[in-house]
Parts: sequence; C-alpha cells; structure tokens
Amino acid sequence: MTTKDAGDIRWIQRFEHFEKAFAELKLAVAVDEPSRLERAGLIQFYEMSFELAWKVMKDYLDAEGYDIQSPRAAIKQAFQSGVIEDGETWLNALKDRNLTVHTYDESTAKEIERRIRRAYFPNLAKLYTTLQARITP
Repeated sequence: MTTKDAGDIRWIQRFEHFEKAFAELKLAVAVDEPSRLERAGLIQFYEMSFELAWKVMKDYLDAEGYDIQSPRAAIKQAFQSGVIEDGETWLNALKDRNLTVHTYDESTAKEIERRIRRAYFPNLAKLYTTLQARITP
C-alpha cells in the first residue's frame, strides 16, 4: 500500500465518523421549534459535525498531496480545490464553532441556531454529498 493509498483510507474512515455526526445534526435540524435543551443538542451536534468536517477535508487534501495544519488552512485549500463552494461561509462557521465552544447564553444560542439552519447545515450537506460521490464513483 502506498502512502497515497493510506491517506485515501484515512479520509474515508474520517468520513464515516463525519457521516454519523452529520446524521445526528440532520435529526436535530428537523426539530422546528426546539426547546432550550434541544437547541443545546443541535449546537453540540453542529460542533461535532463541523470538527469532523474540517478534519475530513484535511485528510482528503493530505491524500491529494497538500500539507494542511489548521481548520482555516483546510477550508481555504478545500475551497481552492473545489471540495467546497462557499469558503466565506465556512470561515464564518469556524468563527461560530469557536464561539459556541467557549460561551453559552440563550440569545447567542438562538442566533447560532439560525445560522446553522440557514447556512452551515446546507454547507455541511454539500460537503457530505461531494465526498460521498468521491468514495462511490
């Protein structure tokens, strides 16, 4: 097995973890009027999904020969490589992920929930579809 083959396997394994977290986020997003607890769960599933999303991008790009060291670098290179379409929204998602990890108040949670539903979840869904298509030709 070549290094490239090992990298291919790594990103596919990471994708499987992303797929599971994304499925949970999808269920949470389906709740139209979440309670405070459900909103917290939605945000937690978003944090997990986002974390795995940038890591699967990193692993995919590593397999393609890039050396990626950070979420920001993964997003920028994924955009340049055509893995994702909306780099600016992904960078905003990174900022919000960092915000949700360190602070929690109800008004911030509601605003983050709105952005997850309108922008971040659709981008995660596009990434899921794009990478799934690259696994199954």
